[in-house]
Amino acid sequence: MRTDEFDFALPEDRIALRPAVPRDAAKLLVVRPGATVEREDRGIGDLPSLLRSGDALVVNDTKVMPANLHGRRLGRGSENDPEPAIAATLTKRLDGSRWRALVRPAKRLKPGDVVRFGAEGRVCFLEQLDATVEEKGEGVGGGEVTFAFAFHGAALDDALAERGDMPLPPYIGSRRTVDERDRIDYQTMFAREEGSVAAPTAGLHFTENLVQALRARGVTLHRVTLHVGPGTFLPVKADDTSGHHMHPEWGAVSAETAAALNATRRAGGRIVAVGSTSLRLIESAAAADGTLAAYGGETALFITPGYRFRAVDAMLTNFHLPRSTLFMLVAAFCSLDVMRRAYAHAIEHGYRFYSYGDACLLFRAD
Repeated sequence: MRTDEFDFALPEDRIALRPAVPRDAAKLLVVRPGATVEREDRGIGDLPSLLRSGDALVVNDTKVMPANLHGRRLGRGSENDPEPAIAATLTKRLDGSRWRALVRPAKRLKPGDVVRFGAEGRVCFLEQLDATVEEKGEGVGGGEVTFAFAFHGAALDDALAERGDMPLPPYIGSRRTVDERDRIDYQTMFAREEGSVAAPTAGLHFTENLVQALRARGVTLHRVTLHVGPGTFLPVKADDTSGHHMHPEWGAVSAETAAALNATRRAGGRIVAVGSTSLRLIESAAAADGTLAAYGGETALFITPGYRFRAVDAMLTNFHLPRSTLFMLVAAFCSLDVMRRAYAHAIEHGYRFYSYGDACLLFRAD
């Protein structure tokens, strides 16, 4: 399909810069393709009444790393630009002291360069954190390097936690400063397994009160892990969706979770994915008949209209960027025409978009 078929106009004032308070106070647009009433305006707090006893919610328990670092290149300077500023986003740990990262501006770095990340730590347990550029490559969208840090293991983890900022999406980070509040706001209540550079944002709407209400309704909750990579922020540049390739992300579904979800399906319950990350992982772990098995490894599943869903019956998700792989996914789930109407309704009725925005509950089109 042509990429421009997934384009739409979004006023800037619809982009949420902070989440709803409390989290479960966000608005919820319910979309039922083919139903007499296709759309319904509700709230996140209504989720228990919108699901049935015996349904299973699947949440992503990945934890966002404070992966954004700011520093300067040492040495090799000029009179006009002695120590150029360097911004880095850590993307993958290679061992106790080495990380893969995306850097800006990449042209200012070459193998052997040393980057010093900050001399004013929040706790000041060390004066600086140095990293040497070991390798340089194109990576996701260009600008990928391998850093060898001067610290190792737990000491490095502490230094990164002290100096790093939460990697807010560009549409938020470019409009305001990342602050300490984001360390809480940009983490779901399910976060346990560190490894993501972006939050599984549908999970941000959950609170203890909402989870208790869902359990009282007879809805079960199950955890999977998918570490969200830097490719989540990249636009689809190809003119046709067939020319786009997803960046692989690591995920795992335990044997226990697979068995529980298979039992849900046998009993007539529905599998409800909380977010596109949970959905893509469950679909990656499903056989052609929808049966789930334990899964561990990378997935690069790219879902566009025409994809036949195997296991997921409904999904809770935020409102996504135009021309993004995420909007393509929801268009595949409910049909492009249905989602165009849903997004037009959301814009007209003041729904807040993107990571800190409102949500929609989508039921799969037949």
